[in-house]
Amino acid sequence: MNDFKSKFTQDFIEDGRWHFITDGLINTIIITILALLMGVLIGVIVSIIRCAHDQKDEKVRNIPLSIANAICKIYIAIIRGTPALVQLLIMYFIIMVSAKSKLLVAVLTFGINSGAYVAELFRGGIMSVDAGQLEAGRSLGMSYVLTMRKVVLPQAFKASLPALINEFIALLKETSICGYIGLNELTRGGDIIRGTTYDAMLPLLTVAIIYFILVMIISYLASLVERRLRRSDKR
Repeated sequence: MNDFKSKFTQDFIEDGRWHFITDGLINTIIITILALLMGVLIGVIVSIIRCAHDQKDEKVRNIPLSIANAICKIYIAIIRGTPALVQLLIMYFIIMVSAKSKLLVAVLTFGINSGAYVAELFRGGIMSVDAGQLEAGRSLGMSYVLTMRKVVLPQAFKASLPALINEFIALLKETSICGYIGLNELTRGGDIIRGTTYDAMLPLLTVAIIYFILVMIISYLASLVERRLRRSDKR
C-alpha cells in the first residue's frame, strides 16, 4: 500500500504532473468533437453529391455534377487508402508547416479523415431510404436539396446513427497519434509522465481507464438517443 502511495505521489502529485493528464484529456475532447462536427459537415455534402450523381437520369449530362462526383470519389479513395498517421504527418510537416497551432492541424486532419468515412455512412443511409419519398418531395415542388434536407436526411441520420457512434468512438481513440507531432493529448500526457518517472504502470493504466470511461459515456448517451428516436417512430 505504501509502495502504491509513493508511486502515485511520484507519478501525479510531484511537480503537478497530473496536469499532463488533464491538459491532454481536454485536447483529446476538443479534437474529437470539432473533428467529428467537421467530418459530419463534409460527409453530408459529399454523400449528397454522390447520391445526386447516382440518382440522376443517365440520359441527362450534368458535367459539373460529374466533376464534383469524381473529386469526391478521389477524396474518399485517398483518405480511406492511407493511414491517419501519415495524413497527420503530411498535414503538419508539408501542408501546414508554418501553422502555429498543433491543435488546429490535428482538428483539420481528423476532420478531413472522418469526413470520408462519414460520407460513406450517410450515403448508405440515404440509399436505404425509399426512393419514392424523394420522388414524392420533388412532385410537391420541393427542390432536390430541400427534399434531401427535410425528408431524406433525417431518416438517413437515424439509419446511420449506430455507425456514426462507432466513428465517434474510433475518432476519439485515433487522436492518440497526435503525440507524433508533439501535441499533448491524453496518451502523450501519460507517456510524458512515464518518461519522467520511469514508471509505466500507473500513468498508462490511468490513460486506458479514462479512454474506457469516455467510450462508455458515449455509448450510454448514444443508447439514450436511439431509444428516443425509436419512441418518436412509434408515435
